[in-house]
Amino acid sequence: MTTTIDAQPVARTGVPGLDDILSGGLAQGNLFLLEGDPGTGKTTVAISFLMAGLQAGERGLYVTLSETERELRNGAASHGWEIGEGVSIFEVVPPESLIDADQQQSLLYSSDLELGETTRAILGEFERVKPQRVVIDSLSEIRLLAQNSLRYRRQILALKHYFARHGATVLLLDDLTSETSEKTVHSIAHGVIKLEELSPDYGAERRRLKVSKYRGRAYRGGFHDFTIRKGGVAVYPRLVSGEHHTRFTRNQVTSDVQGLDALLGGGVEQGSSTLILGPAGTGKSLFALQFIAAAVRRGERAALFVFDEELGLLFDRVRKMGIDLEAMRADGRLHIEQVDAAELSPGEFAHRVRQRVDAAQAKTIVIDSLNGYQAAMPQENALILHVHELLQYLNRQGANTFLTVAQHGLVGDMKAPVDVTYLADTVILLRYFEALGRVRRAVSVIKKRTGHHEESIREFRIGSTGLSVGQPLTEFQGVLRGVPTFVGSSDPLLRANTDGGSNA
Repeated sequence: MTTTIDAQPVARTGVPGLDDILSGGLAQGNLFLLEGDPGTGKTTVAISFLMAGLQAGERGLYVTLSETERELRNGAASHGWEIGEGVSIFEVVPPESLIDADQQQSLLYSSDLELGETTRAILGEFERVKPQRVVIDSLSEIRLLAQNSLRYRRQILALKHYFARHGATVLLLDDLTSETSEKTVHSIAHGVIKLEELSPDYGAERRRLKVSKYRGRAYRGGFHDFTIRKGGVAVYPRLVSGEHHTRFTRNQVTSDVQGLDALLGGGVEQGSSTLILGPAGTGKSLFALQFIAAAVRRGERAALFVFDEELGLLFDRVRKMGIDLEAMRADGRLHIEQVDAAELSPGEFAHRVRQRVDAAQAKTIVIDSLNGYQAAMPQENALILHVHELLQYLNRQGANTFLTVAQHGLVGDMKAPVDVTYLADTVILLRYFEALGRVRRAVSVIKKRTGHHEESIREFRIGSTGLSVGQPLTEFQGVLRGVPTFVGSSDPLLRANTDGGSNA
């Protein structure tokens, strides 16, 4: 559809997310450049642009100098689209005299004649159809016919002024196949959108786009991830947390595990983030799930994004401890998503999280784990920035976020793959330690920005009845190092899980 923003009419592109980046769409009556290597999705975006115009009652014209009409219609059909009568496809083919070697010109360059004939054919079809939206695919063919930069620039300028006089919104496609970097159209076009495809060492290709120019209009800068799937292109605008604010009351949120809530000074505050840190097998996921179970019992909605564990195994494991995730999902209170790190871009993941918060009003979000989130961007250097923006956005929406991070090692000095402890509002530390010939587990809160918390260390156990957290281990020192020293007069370890402990 065509809308008006800031008193300037715009033509929507029909691509989810792209209009948001463009502050509404493409300014009507102007010429835009869409460039990218072959296979980046230019044709799909262009057809979406014409189909959106058709829905708004605007006629469209697709001028193709490289693909055939049959190829275009088949490509549209692969997305479930049928190019209707309101969109004309004009297939520009070279004259037979230019194909026949016996008919080649000798005194005049054939390119001179062909460029003129091509231009006249395009303008003639425009006069016949009288469209409001035009796509020319692709500029590489016109560039080859022009043979030099001067003629190429003059030709594009002539087309621009012609279409502007008729009020058409034009999208020029460029597949960047020329041997030299040609920036001529960049200075002529009203706006420039570039599509890129990246190939990581493992996993599916990643696609992103950037608006590098848009005259007289604010747009969302930087790179934005996008995907091509059945139904077209979907763009995921880069998350800017400062643009999202929601008023809410900062109530205290509990886990309903008595010892854990006591350790947290009563719980965590609404609209805060919690990092659960510890080596593999200490129970990080189970700690996070306690807050999900408590939220569902309060009648709230929650979302669980699992990177590492297979869902069937997770369901069976925690059901034995009294947490029925499948029942919560069936009730509509819990959204559970298995995330394939090799197939997902950071922008798409942030978009999925936002959907749960914006559309489903989820107030408890668990990301299990940050190690898997990092694996989703193995060649990304901006993991910290991605996590920062996501956490800030969720905090400002009044959601509680719980992230788990697996550290390398089991006891003693351990390292995390990425240090995000300074980003989280609360940090819960889980540790193994050796005592009385057994491997035990301890929990402590080492950081809480939003209020008081215990400075003690408590032992916890995971049994058939779930998670139980005992009393503070006041008669031991060195628990966090893994080999504690008993300095008291009695053994509190066994009674710690019966005196004051609580089951989830």
